[in-house]
Amino acid sequence: MEQRMLWVDLSKGEVQSQSIPHEWVRDYIGGEGVAVRLLWGHILPDADGTDPRQPLIFAAGPLSGTLAPCSGRTCVVFRSPATGTLGASNCGGDFSPAMRKAGWDYITIVGKAEHPVYLFIDDHKVEIRDASDLWGKTVSETEDLIKERLGETRVEIASIGPAGENGVLFASIMTDKYRAFGRGGPGAVMGAKNLKAIAIHGTHKVSVAEPENFKEASLAAREELFSEAFVRDELHPYGTPSFYDAINALGILPTKNWQYTTFPESVGKLTYQAYHEQLEVKAKACFNCAITCGRYTRIKDGPYAGMEGGGPEYECLAAFGSKLLVTDINAITAANHLSNDLGLDVISTGQVLATAMEWYEKGILSPEMTNGIKLEWGNGEAVVEMVKRIAHRQGIGNLLAMGVKRAAEQLGSEAEYAALHVKGLEMAADGVRASKGEAVVHATSARGADHLRPYASAIDAFGYRDEDLGIVGDIDYLEDGNKWWIKPFQELSMATNMLGVCLFASITLAIKASTWAKLLSKAWGKEISKKELLLAAERVINLERMLNARLGFDRKDDTLPKRFLTEPAPDGRGAGQVVDLEKALNSYYESMGWDLATGLPTPGKLHQLGLDFVTLH
Repeated sequence: MEQRMLWVDLSKGEVQSQSIPHEWVRDYIGGEGVAVRLLWGHILPDADGTDPRQPLIFAAGPLSGTLAPCSGRTCVVFRSPATGTLGASNCGGDFSPAMRKAGWDYITIVGKAEHPVYLFIDDHKVEIRDASDLWGKTVSETEDLIKERLGETRVEIASIGPAGENGVLFASIMTDKYRAFGRGGPGAVMGAKNLKAIAIHGTHKVSVAEPENFKEASLAAREELFSEAFVRDELHPYGTPSFYDAINALGILPTKNWQYTTFPESVGKLTYQAYHEQLEVKAKACFNCAITCGRYTRIKDGPYAGMEGGGPEYECLAAFGSKLLVTDINAITAANHLSNDLGLDVISTGQVLATAMEWYEKGILSPEMTNGIKLEWGNGEAVVEMVKRIAHRQGIGNLLAMGVKRAAEQLGSEAEYAALHVKGLEMAADGVRASKGEAVVHATSARGADHLRPYASAIDAFGYRDEDLGIVGDIDYLEDGNKWWIKPFQELSMATNMLGVCLFASITLAIKASTWAKLLSKAWGKEISKKELLLAAERVINLERMLNARLGFDRKDDTLPKRFLTEPAPDGRGAGQVVDLEKALNSYYESMGWDLATGLPTPGKLHQLGLDFVTLH
């Protein structure tokens, strides 16, 4: 159960090894859990997210790099420059296995180097190296040059592109060239530190306490994973684009900047079978992942022929497709590949452009302001061009690089209605008028508009149930109240982030909470019950809530864009629906044990969770 942290102070040029307190591992498990506990002790509430003194924490989990299914996830926590809230972003690939092979469970970076640098971690040998000639390079160029420089291909790299260097508030940190720590602007945080990349080479084996029992439990978990029909028959063979068809059919597909909830014109153009026919597609797995949901694509023809890279995933198909009324899969794919290489979060970028197109349609943005770029619905060519301009903050891209909240504030009150965000984080591509669970999740998530903490649509829209979590019986996707079931599902989702495994293994309730608890027990050689695992997850959720309260956020900030509260959906299964947010929030807060007036954990709840040290002062 011993966990180690590498502490890097770029201002001083110093590195040191530190042990994580045993009681933190016991109470917060690892991954996002321990990382948030670290952040609590080091965050500067009076400084914004790009202040170099703020910590940037990379976290592996106790199952990262093991035989456990889907065990290649890494979490990054920080103060978000986009929202001012907790920033938490999760990424697949091989980065956390490399961390653990090098002997590190956490990497915490503070300060700012005098000039651009990259961090090279070779087991316990750590060097801060000059990266002046890498500044301005794309993500793919950076990875290739560092590997060439090190003479080592078996090195995992997390880097930023021009977007992070230029302080775009929704800049990503990229690893494996196209896998993203996307949400909340971690790339801008890294850029503010003059840190271009982190390269890790590890040679040690990741060990567990009971190897044979762990292997047996891992095989059983894999069987459990593939016993679920959606994972087996759609997500595995077709990747995340397989979500598109179902989400469109369920009336939870954001279309024309969320004015509509279905996009009939995209059928046969953006649906998963068309995707696999129109693009050259290869499956690409993260570390020890049998789902293999990642897609590596190459554009066959047209003006973008030959462009290749990871994705687009479902979120990108919606972000650059349905939200913008674009049906050209080649333009969407080109925008995706450029976003990854320039280091932009595709989710926020797509929402920013959807908002900009509505502003353009309403005359809030003029052709003169856009330098002649026609930000018209369906204009895929303009989307590709705007990705470049946002990353380099050129022309209108400089305004849009601030995100929809700040850009709307610059343009005036008439711009606010189309700026769809929560707490400054742009909406993703799921729900919410025909999935009232997603309405709650988006409004209350610690990191702003969020669709995965938990993916509530799996329960109320798709209809999944789980006896292991006690989520059974009738749940109406249109009901504003009755949100008790979000709590256990949220705890399961948080548990995956703490363990260092992929949420997709449990997004459709395939791998159960009890199964993850068994895997952790065999990894640690100590019995951890499902109840204990979920209690630790609840502790982390409440600590994150209090961290945001310390930063000035409470119930007043748990809201949704006015479009969802006042504008009835015109189509789909949620036709005629708006969200009664007060009713939904009250139901959720009651199940969480939070005060209805403030939306914060009560003193009794904090005491129950062992969070008595948590204060707002």
